[in-house]
Amino acid sequence: MTNRIGMEVERDNRLGAYLKDRRTRLDPAALGFPAARRRTSGLRREEVAQRANISPTWYTWLEQGRGGAPSAEVLNRIAGALMLTDVEREHVFLLGLGRPPEVRYKASQGVSPRLQRVLDAMAFSPAMVRTATWDIVAWNRAAAVVLTDYGALPPDQRNVLRLMFGDARVRAAQHDWESVARFVVSTFRADAVRAGAVSEVSQLVDELCLTSPEFKRFWLENDVLAHGEGTKHLRHPVLGPLAMEYSAFAVDGRPDLSMVVYNPATDADAELVRSLMEGAT
Repeated sequence: MTNRIGMEVERDNRLGAYLKDRRTRLDPAALGFPAARRRTSGLRREEVAQRANISPTWYTWLEQGRGGAPSAEVLNRIAGALMLTDVEREHVFLLGLGRPPEVRYKASQGVSPRLQRVLDAMAFSPAMVRTATWDIVAWNRAAAVVLTDYGALPPDQRNVLRLMFGDARVRAAQHDWESVARFVVSTFRADAVRAGAVSEVSQLVDELCLTSPEFKRFWLENDVLAHGEGTKHLRHPVLGPLAMEYSAFAVDGRPDLSMVVYNPATDADAELVRSLMEGAT
């Protein structure tokens, strides 16, 4: 009976059980605490509280499932004190508050070789990976042949907005440039906020507002849209009219990145893409 009650308490206090488990895995000596005369491994509750700069009593109550829901600030301090990873920090927020923490934007360091191989495996489907600031950091050969040869551009010009508002070839390729450009600005705004990158995109926004009256007009409209999926109609310089279905995917564990994949919308479009790819070999 006692064991069953204990299991029920632990099930109802998942946050406390998780915090206790994390602190028992830390090395006191490595964190500047004496390691001698400890009945259990890891840090004591008061040591976690000291590192988090919160009351030892409050932290004890938190582990015991008493005292109500913690604030986001307290959870952030505890996550730092316990040296939690981003995934572990998110888990603590979901347990304690029922929501993920506020996003902390980190500049992208590019993609892993494994993710690049995923792109390369799509031989006739243009695919790319972009950051929250819409810089293209990876692409496959189909994207270079059918859409834009990003490798031929300087790294600072591999940006969707700079291309849309500053590259005449990209502009001419759009079936309805104004509609597409407005959509791009609206989805870019939503992506930047979602990724916590508002301050990071401010310089790009200021630059484009100065160089493109159209961008400034769209930006001041304050619209937000989700990218999701849809159909993109192009005026390809070689193939002529081309319809491509697109889908956007989050990259798990990398909130700074998203992957966009284009597939020919019809068999005829697929044959056009295939002929262009084979002719480019």
